[in-house]
Amino acid sequence: MLRKYQVIRWLGIMALPLCVFGTDGMNLEGWGPVSTSLGGASMAFDNGLAAVMNNPATLVYMKDGKAQFEFAIRRLGPDVETSVYTPQGELIATSMSDAFYMPSLAWAKRRGNLVYGVGMYAQGGMGCEYPADSWLGMDYGLTQRSEVSVGRVIAPIAYRLNERMSIAGSFDLVWAGLDLQMALNQAQFVDMANPMAQNIGAVSGTMIQALGSMFEPFGGQGIQSMNYAYFDFSNDSDFTGASRGYGIAGKFGFLYRASDRFSIGGTIHSKTYLQDLEARHASMTMSVRMDTGLAQGQMPSGTYADVTVPLTGKVAVRDFQWPWTFGLGMSYAISDQTMLVGDFKFYQWSDVMDDFVMSFDVGQASHNGNFAGLNMEATLFQNWDDQAVYALGVSHQMRHLSVRGGVNLTDNPIPDAYLNALFPAIVEDHITAGLSYPVGPGAAHLALVYSLQNEATNPGNGTTIPAVTSTHEQLNWSLQYSLDF
Repeated sequence: MLRKYQVIRWLGIMALPLCVFGTDGMNLEGWGPVSTSLGGASMAFDNGLAAVMNNPATLVYMKDGKAQFEFAIRRLGPDVETSVYTPQGELIATSMSDAFYMPSLAWAKRRGNLVYGVGMYAQGGMGCEYPADSWLGMDYGLTQRSEVSVGRVIAPIAYRLNERMSIAGSFDLVWAGLDLQMALNQAQFVDMANPMAQNIGAVSGTMIQALGSMFEPFGGQGIQSMNYAYFDFSNDSDFTGASRGYGIAGKFGFLYRASDRFSIGGTIHSKTYLQDLEARHASMTMSVRMDTGLAQGQMPSGTYADVTVPLTGKVAVRDFQWPWTFGLGMSYAISDQTMLVGDFKFYQWSDVMDDFVMSFDVGQASHNGNFAGLNMEATLFQNWDDQAVYALGVSHQMRHLSVRGGVNLTDNPIPDAYLNALFPAIVEDHITAGLSYPVGPGAAHLALVYSLQNEATNPGNGTTIPAVTSTHEQLNWSLQYSLDF
């Protein structure tokens, strides 16, 4: 009978268990319940202090002499499955990561034409965890897990030039963290190490040279086959990963109020400039089928057995960044009670999601044996497309209650040929709704988002690599309390 891990050896596309649960690529469809409930539109109307993540120029809608405080919590509820057909039938793996909570808070004050403040927001929440007994566990009991956190502390300044025109900018401190438990199999290793192949990525470094000299398919002797190479660096923190990096970014925005009923606004968000995400305590475990004599440092015996080689060292994820973002939108008040809004956003994913590069440096500890001091760098091809997003919404004021609804429409930015079944950032269309109601001295705001199920398939190569299908849908909510004082 064909073992499950033999199926995995076909899957050169299974290189990065980094399931992303943003909804517009890796980005959320909107920030703040007001914007989110209107499909993520936010460029040209008052959407509260979430403006610091959207278009900071809309902060000028604050009342002169007033300060505002907001606190919000957001829940992402992804439902992700990955399936493959084998001679034994269909194998399905379901991610156990189905809830991510992201808090945010902000404060701002307006003095005359000037608005200033500070905010802390989650940029996005990512992660998945496939159980060790799923087909992705390769029949070796390997948990495939990732969790990514990206956040910002933002210092905005907005200025009202005249009754019609306002401009704004912000300075953003950005952090990112990553936990990762990832297995590479022989099919992936051979593909990435062979310069004539390299369909999914490439590996290099002194560790690869050492392995190549022993790997029989490469002309060496000793290692007959590789069961897996398993990278593991993770912690239990809800706020940051075992590997982390820090950096900066910025925004510019404008708001033009053409009339009392019609406004247009736009923004540019710079690419981030993050350090490499580094983990000082990481492990890499290799399982190989090896000549038992060489495994014991003796002469070749001609007898082979599975040998596990645990290594420790440090990991760095190279040049993980958020992309340049461009937004333009409008708002139109049909009446004193009803407003229509619409945005166009453009994410330049091709600039930052061409490759995922991770290096592993083996430490000098004695238990690392002959591998001590060696290194491996793995590059996994991504080749994302740029992404256009269309957000449309309508709001209506009914005495004290405000109700809102909208849609958020886009295309999956990942080409099928590079779709990683463990990286299904493939959600396209969203339906949104929400409401606001006075509570005590402030107001409560609620948003609900249903991200329609989308399915995408990497076709494989028709022979050694089968087609793998991913499905992804979400049901999310966010709740916020805002206070003017």
